[in-house]
Amino acid sequence: MPIRSRLLILVLAVLIPAFMTAGIGMVYIYSESQQTHRQSMREVAHALALVVDKEMAKREAILQTLATSSALDVGDLDNFYTQAKRIAPTIETSVALRDLDGNVLINTQLPKGTTPQPSPAGIAELRAEYGPDATVVSNMYFAPIGKQSSISIQIPVKREGRLIYYLEMSIFVEQLQSVFNEQKLPESWIGTIVDRNTTVIARSKDATNFVGKKTSGGIGQKMHDNSEGFNDGVALSGEPVYAFFSRAPNSELRFVVSVPHKELQQTATRAVAFIAFLSFILLSIAVLAALAVGRNTAKSVEQLLRSAKALGKDELLSPERSGIAEFDAVSNAMVQASNELKASRENLERRVAEAVSVAERSQRALLQGQKLEALGRLTGGIAHDFNNVLQTLTSGLQVCLMSAQTDREKSLLQACMRAVTRGVELTRQLMAFGRVQDARLETLDVSKHLHMAVPLLTGALPSNIEFKLNTNDDLWRITVDPLQFELALLNLTMNARDAMPDGGLITLEARNEIISAGTELTAGDYVRVSLTDTGAGMTEEVSARALDPFFTTKNVGEGSGMGLPQAYGFAKQSGGTLTLNSKTGVGTSIVFFLPRANQEITLAPLEANTLQPQHASGKVLFVEDDPLVRETVTLALSAAGFDLQVAQNGKDALQLLEMGHTFNLVFSDIVMPGGISGIDLANIIRERFPDTRIVLATGYSERRINLPGVRLLSKPYSMTDVVAMLNNELMQNANKQDDS
Repeated sequence: MPIRSRLLILVLAVLIPAFMTAGIGMVYIYSESQQTHRQSMREVAHALALVVDKEMAKREAILQTLATSSALDVGDLDNFYTQAKRIAPTIETSVALRDLDGNVLINTQLPKGTTPQPSPAGIAELRAEYGPDATVVSNMYFAPIGKQSSISIQIPVKREGRLIYYLEMSIFVEQLQSVFNEQKLPESWIGTIVDRNTTVIARSKDATNFVGKKTSGGIGQKMHDNSEGFNDGVALSGEPVYAFFSRAPNSELRFVVSVPHKELQQTATRAVAFIAFLSFILLSIAVLAALAVGRNTAKSVEQLLRSAKALGKDELLSPERSGIAEFDAVSNAMVQASNELKASRENLERRVAEAVSVAERSQRALLQGQKLEALGRLTGGIAHDFNNVLQTLTSGLQVCLMSAQTDREKSLLQACMRAVTRGVELTRQLMAFGRVQDARLETLDVSKHLHMAVPLLTGALPSNIEFKLNTNDDLWRITVDPLQFELALLNLTMNARDAMPDGGLITLEARNEIISAGTELTAGDYVRVSLTDTGAGMTEEVSARALDPFFTTKNVGEGSGMGLPQAYGFAKQSGGTLTLNSKTGVGTSIVFFLPRANQEITLAPLEANTLQPQHASGKVLFVEDDPLVRETVTLALSAAGFDLQVAQNGKDALQLLEMGHTFNLVFSDIVMPGGISGIDLANIIRERFPDTRIVLATGYSERRINLPGVRLLSKPYSMTDVVAMLNNELMQNANKQDDS
């Protein structure tokens, strides 16, 4: 037998089983295609049913928010009508308030005082079926006021567990057409929303002709008996379709997805045409030449190679039949791998979208804190520069005052000093908001300190305001600046007083509280100090800006707008935080969370043996980076009698010490350029030059200062205080050396 015949027989022997296998594969693919389409229809119907629920949930959320209106607490229906009218200003949407018998008390589509109207058809029966506490979505009805087919959602309104009203929102069903605008269906698919009575309320195609009609065939009974299911029937347009329905779990509206028969049958038609074409090609090759089998095999290999390259490029593959089982198996595996890669990519994109959504929510939640953090750093930096200016003015004025000859000169200089003092007070408030670490830290007994502060807090309160203090004796101790603590409490008390012009109650409470992880605070032990008033409260807009510096609702001259920012800054600089909760007409509660002290810090009092500037003596190294401050303070200290040497920064000061220059005392600023701050310089001197006393001064520092044996001054300082402190330190150092 010729080789060609043998090759032909071989080819036929291979092709005939291949054709049979391909036919079986087409049947299987057709069956699987039908199942896939059904599953796809089921998923789409279920997903869009949830979208319908989401649309209803949006309106329910609006009603729930409106139901909290304080106007309903006092029965102020005119005010509530105004609020509801803002929510539903157009005729397409209306808000109605009903009494417990279902009568309309107000309706935004009707003028105030209109005669009560009955509930929409059927909603009373639904309310009776689902109970008084449920949210009820009505079936479609014809609204007599709006003259349109409508649907309503109704919620109960309660106060202290007692049902007082029903709040209802009605919308034209044409608004539900937005579901199809937002969720695009394939062009040939039909989406339909029906109510419990299987009445069409929205449709993706020909909505005008079919809204209000009942579904045809047996699908209506199926939707009544089942939450989801499949139906083979005829659409309202008369076209044969496969349909899948799914009931929305909350609103109980049904979403139906219909697909024409011809679309699902196209897959089988294309498969048959493909097999016929492939058979003709293969038979032609077998008849013409056996070598064509080899060429066809090569083509199949090349086809697989192209598919592999496409798969490597993450392209979606489609099944392609070559008639050779092994090649077809590899092709199917590649198609499956392509589909799995697509599914994995979609899953990854979904997870990324979810992660981005979570990140956006977290970012919004942190927005207020970030804004206050930025404002804090800005105000802290301004306070630092302003403090240097004030220090220059203070030192210069004091030097001038010491040399003033006439009473007029002294009076003018004292007036200037008072103006500088006012600037100092404003700067300290800015420093507190900027969370600038004050130099006066002390570990306090909270209960004792609050009892001692009561006379200060109540001294400015009128007789019609009652003040209560509730504390426990076992409160943990805290490390804070006591003066800033008292100032924060005083600011909050004054705000509470201004919020209660007709009198009321201020309650100051303190208790221990353990904070777990998951909050803005570090997990651990905190003392919770709260001040609550029964005043007018704040609106949401005012609460959102209450912590901003210089923001105030008071008249010009009645408030600086720095009370709450100072309290917030104090809480932050103490390692804790401050929260604000206010409700209009109820009052305001402000809470400090202050961390428990890990160790005792006690402020050493100033010694009584202060000396006058003209009696000053001792060798002092003065370190200051600001040239104006350096110039004025140098003049004052030199005039006071100190043997003074000046360094512009910590690096220069350290070089002088390392060169062998000896000083009885180093008087240094804290915040300086050059890499060595005043705190760093103090640590180096304590370690390497233990006989040298140290005094630090600052108007701004983000670092907590806790250096045993190091005295601290806050800028702007009085030159009398500086000279007294430097002399005290020098005398202590001299006494210590005499004892040794």
